[in-house]
Amino acid sequence: MTPAAPSTDIDAGWRLTHLGRLLGHAMRRFDERVLSLMAHNIEVPLALSNLAARAQVSAAHIHITRHLALEGSRLTELARQAGMSKQAMGDLVDQCEAWGLVLREPDAQDGRARRVRFTADGLAWLQAFREAVAQAEAEFRVEVGTEVATVVMIGLEAYAGSGA
Repeated sequence: MTPAAPSTDIDAGWRLTHLGRLLGHAMRRFDERVLSLMAHNIEVPLALSNLAARAQVSAAHIHITRHLALEGSRLTELARQAGMSKQAMGDLVDQCEAWGLVLREPDAQDGRARRVRFTADGLAWLQAFREAVAQAEAEFRVEVGTEVATVVMIGLEAYAGSGA
């Protein structure tokens, strides 16, 4: 007996329009817009804006921008907050250190540990990130309308908070 062929009556459209896929596309679009704005921000050090303009800086690098505490963070803390392995975060920190965004320094509380913190250029990058996020959010509000944007924000905050 041969197995039955899969039914062709199944609506496959749900695979393209389910919430997870839409959230993923929206996040990629938002991050790409933020990086584009940063690439054209005259306050960003030229070498960093050139990296962003040439798509050398990715959304993965933004994890450091989003999660690195202003007073510095241990690599393990940074990886945990970003939801990444310590090794993957270490690779990102290595790149960002080579670009002059961050540096590693001894941890004052634990001589064996090191902390990652922003350099002066990294703080300029962080400010450009803040401005780019604000502009991308404003563009989102214009595109979908203020009421829809507000509902989306409230819904996403509730959804993200309920999983913690």
